[in-house]
Amino acid sequence: MALFVVWRDSVLGAGEAWRRLTAWERHADVVPLTRITVVEGTGGGVGTVFVARSGVGALAFDDPMEVAVWRPPLGGQAGFCRLVKRGTFVTGWAEIEVRPRVGGGSRVVWREELRVRGVPRILDSLVGWVARWVFGRAVRRLLARP
Repeated sequence: MALFVVWRDSVLGAGEAWRRLTAWERHADVVPLTRITVVEGTGGGVGTVFVARSGVGALAFDDPMEVAVWRPPLGGQAGFCRLVKRGTFVTGWAEIEVRPRVGGGSRVVWREELRVRGVPRILDSLVGWVARWVFGRAVRRLLARP
């Protein structure tokens, strides 16, 4: 499995950063060739299930995810969300932490461990590097867009 971590500081408060990062459908605006559909729940909270459909035509795949932990930032405490990837092609988990910064703004930490079916483990470091680049760019863009 490839493990990667992305962190970004933002001028946004923790609540607003959280809102932007956990509005799952918005991820489709910043991740190329992807659309997101919430299929169970309202989008926020434990038990929410959404599917990221990535690719084009016959080369597309579904990446279903379920929210396993949901603790929005509150009263100066960090927010934390854990997603479990339930697909047959991509498995693993992702964690999103949004922490208020002293003096204002927030720090976002995105941790993810993923396994891509059919990709040899010897390529895990390459998968991690690509994923870190893609998700780092996505987090930056999500935080920049209202």
